[in-house]
Amino acid sequence: MSKLFGEQLAIVNLGLASFADAARTQGATVIHPEWQPPAAGDRDTGLALARLFKDPRVEVANRQAYAAYLASQPVWVGMGRAQEVVPGMGAQMILHSGPPIAWGEMCGPVQGAIVGAILFEGWADCPEAARELAASGRVAFEPCQHHHAVGPMGGIISPSMPVFVVRDSEHGHLTFSNLNEGLGKVLRFGAYSDDVLARLAWMRDELAPVLAGAIAALGGVELKPLMAQALHMGDEVHNRNAAATGLLLKKLVPAILRLEIDAELKARAIEFVSANDHFFLNLSMAACKAMLMAAEGVPGSSMVTGMGRNGVRFGIRLSGTGDTWFTAPAPVVHGLFFSGFGPEDAAPDLGDSVITETAGVGGFAMAASPAIVRFVGGSASDALAHSLAMREITLGQNPAFTLPSLDFAGSAAGIDARKVVDTGIMPVINTGIAHKEAGVGQVGAGITHAPAECFHQALRALAETLAD
Repeated sequence: MSKLFGEQLAIVNLGLASFADAARTQGATVIHPEWQPPAAGDRDTGLALARLFKDPRVEVANRQAYAAYLASQPVWVGMGRAQEVVPGMGAQMILHSGPPIAWGEMCGPVQGAIVGAILFEGWADCPEAARELAASGRVAFEPCQHHHAVGPMGGIISPSMPVFVVRDSEHGHLTFSNLNEGLGKVLRFGAYSDDVLARLAWMRDELAPVLAGAIAALGGVELKPLMAQALHMGDEVHNRNAAATGLLLKKLVPAILRLEIDAELKARAIEFVSANDHFFLNLSMAACKAMLMAAEGVPGSSMVTGMGRNGVRFGIRLSGTGDTWFTAPAPVVHGLFFSGFGPEDAAPDLGDSVITETAGVGGFAMAASPAIVRFVGGSASDALAHSLAMREITLGQNPAFTLPSLDFAGSAAGIDARKVVDTGIMPVINTGIAHKEAGVGQVGAGITHAPAECFHQALRALAETLAD
């Protein structure tokens, strides 16, 4: 015991950092690991976590769900009008991003986008009348993900809008996404000016038929290999899609040029896609949705099969708990703002594009895209660290999506809600930042994390389904 008072102390401190700080001031060598109790010390969640780690049925279920996800082969097979192809799409229904939400609770960009969709459909002749209709209850609002669909930011899909149709050739199901309008004042950020509506009409009347003709001539485009190649070219297929869009154009342009239609129609379609580096994003999202749908509905599985945010609530869904959403307040996004804007202008986290992270790309694959940090903030080493950290909370690494900077190891994939709660490591998300007011548009981009409370709720619910 006397040696303790006569020798240099080397201390490992767990718990309160203030203990470590006090020891350092006395000259001791201190290691303070970043550790916290599983489930943040919550008793009920901790008990559920222990049961789920102990239950062999969960391991079997997770292997089944993860294998189905890996086997999925999403193929872009066509175009369609939403009301004609999206399952359950009503004649006076508008789909939005994230978990369910009522009109009066929606954030500014989503309300603005719905006003634009109502004007686009011709259900009202001015913004005031559109808002009145939206508040009346005569228009149904439902999440895209309830209809096998996804949409970025506001995620708005109305009946006559064109959608990408993606088929999982391994499992047979279809998924859908709206088309990407580009940057600036666009519907997904809540803009509804005349030029926004005119662009949407052109996309419906000209662009979608040209794309439909091209994809029919090609017999479909396999999306997984294209995404994999883009990861080797600096994309992470969420916030950076320059390579993926270019690869898609290489396939589309010859097919478009061979269509027996007016040359100006072809030129306008090619120019529009060429000018929009984000065009592939919506196809990436539909592909990720298809992969995750393959893993849905496995009793006992703790694999996350859906995440989404509507600017007010962030929600997740597990394979083993069906269609139930587990929600918490949408987090703030920390990142870089465009000139003239700051954190006070930002809406909370918004959009279904987090489906990319759920499927193991986007923020999980940032190691493939060091250039993305110039857009979302941080350093190239941060991007690498994010991809490595996600290995701690996933079921495996996807051999289809390899990352050059990690010696071509597969991207971490298959978020395991148990591991999230056990480690306290939350899924990382890189994302655009929308202005809190409708129609202003994107004001920056950054990094955020899924809220812990969603995973606590989900684990408790999953444990209930397995209770004897």
